[in-house]
Amino acid sequence: MADYSKIPAGAKVQPKAFRAHIDEQKLQHMKDLLKLSPIGPAVWENTSQDQGSTLMSNPSRKYGMRRDYLEAAKDHWLNKFDWRKQEDHINSFPQFTMPITGDDGVRVDVHFMALFSERKDAIPLAFYHGWPGSFLEFLKIFSLLRERYSPKDLPYHVIAPSLPGYAFSSGPPVDVDYNVEKASNVMHKLMVNLGFESGYLCQGGDIGSGVCRVLASKYDACKSMHLNMFFVPPPENASSLPMDALEAKALKRGEAFMYEGNAYMREHATRTATIGLALSASPLALLAWIGEKFLEWTDEDPSVDEILTSVSLYWLTDTFPRCIYPYRGPPQKDRPRPEHISKPSGYSFFHMELAPTPKSWAETYANIVTYNQHSKGGHFAVGHTERVSPKVDANSHQAMEQPEALLSDVEEWVKKVWKGSKL
Repeated sequence: MADYSKIPAGAKVQPKAFRAHIDEQKLQHMKDLLKLSPIGPAVWENTSQDQGSTLMSNPSRKYGMRRDYLEAAKDHWLNKFDWRKQEDHINSFPQFTMPITGDDGVRVDVHFMALFSERKDAIPLAFYHGWPGSFLEFLKIFSLLRERYSPKDLPYHVIAPSLPGYAFSSGPPVDVDYNVEKASNVMHKLMVNLGFESGYLCQGGDIGSGVCRVLASKYDACKSMHLNMFFVPPPENASSLPMDALEAKALKRGEAFMYEGNAYMREHATRTATIGLALSASPLALLAWIGEKFLEWTDEDPSVDEILTSVSLYWLTDTFPRCIYPYRGPPQKDRPRPEHISKPSGYSFFHMELAPTPKSWAETYANIVTYNQHSKGGHFAVGHTERVSPKVDANSHQAMEQPEALLSDVEEWVKKVWKGSKL
């Protein structure tokens, strides 16, 4: 197999090679807890096939996770799901760890996946995930790049870190009040330590979009950002700005989400400790909480293996209670309007995004130089893990979500913004 693990010659700090491996005892403990976890009783809210019209979700899931889905997923998790197979797929990509001390003096051991190029003019490109995602979001894009390019002709150095507190990255210490700005500083230092202090690009959605905005606004080395979630408030002149029919339809769904689907967000923000402790008590509870999001926030239902891989990663690395710090802080309505990003930026609009910002609104907050609109795809537009076993039921559809489309958008944006690009 081609070797994409050669560290660039200009790296200031040599990362340590890493392989994902969960101790067998921890795996067995998860299964034991899963066996002992009861499924709640049948009630109208978790059994009715038609719970009323909703813009945001399937009418049979208006009130959240269905009991029949959870029952089938639990059985699949116990009897068919193979974590070791998923682990092998993860380990087919080069991975590393690097200790980084932020400007606040806090050290984080950062895990990241990478495809390094042998080209001297390779463009450094970082992808940042969100919640309830992880670096797993980028496995499909990494697979596409590996299929298209050898290490000798790969146009990019591609890096997908685990944000502080997620997966195999360590979290902030228990005596530190952490936030996205501090995490972004660590992400910037990772790129500098890898030798990219003269310039790099960043791409992100969800919390990753917030990281990109911080990097683009604060650090000269970050030359441009590309977002697939543009989470900003409506501009003051929003009513006078144009939008097309697809944007208007998506905006109605986004408004519905703020009424029907954001209870989890308020819980994360206001009772961070409670939800962290509650979901650390049972893997089945974690599946109900996170699985609902993967089902509701995608254009088509992902396979059960995709959902279980993410939930297993969260459980086996104790991610959930360590990772929801970005939700804390003042309510969105009380936060100052984001500053305009003058650097050239790219934006991919997916119609089922939770925060579907029209192009004209995005242009109020950033210098948009590439824009692509997609009538398929939702919140997890970047894609996810490969399907390795059957779907949980006949209502499950194709794998998440539109990695080919997003990668095409990203490559168009790179050509536009990277000076001297020879793509």
